[in-house]
Amino acid sequence: MCAPSPSIYPGKLYRQNMEHYASLILIDNALLGSFVVLATFVTLCNAQCYFIPNESSTSNGCKDLNGVTHQLKSDWNTDNCESCHCDEAGIHCCNTAAIPTDYDRDKCQAVLNKKTCTYTVLEKKNPLKTCTVKAWVL
Repeated sequence: MCAPSPSIYPGKLYRQNMEHYASLILIDNALLGSFVVLATFVTLCNAQCYFIPNESSTSNGCKDLNGVTHQLKSDWNTDNCESCHCDEAGIHCCNTAAIPTDYDRDKCQAVLNKKTCTYTVLEKKNPLKTCTVKAWVL
């Protein structure tokens, strides 16, 4: 956007147009800031979820990937630290453990403790030493 030239607007009209121009810049900056915040949340909220559609619309339950049928409107946790829900459409599951994402993958490996649903990142050559993790996603 270009600012209006003072030569084509006399006095008060020029000032009003400049105030209008300034408010447009503030709105543009506010929108840009909102998009930056939204993009940050989308990046940080990488919620490891998946959906298994119901095979039968007349079913009273949902069949999971292991062939186990769960009652309609039921909730459960899997052995792999996932929280699942069965409804008419199917099964919705999301990871409940924070997953390490920014660490030295050549030198280290992530190990899931299925009892506590937490990851520890350990050196491959010396599993007694932990590695530095810079970022996690849930």
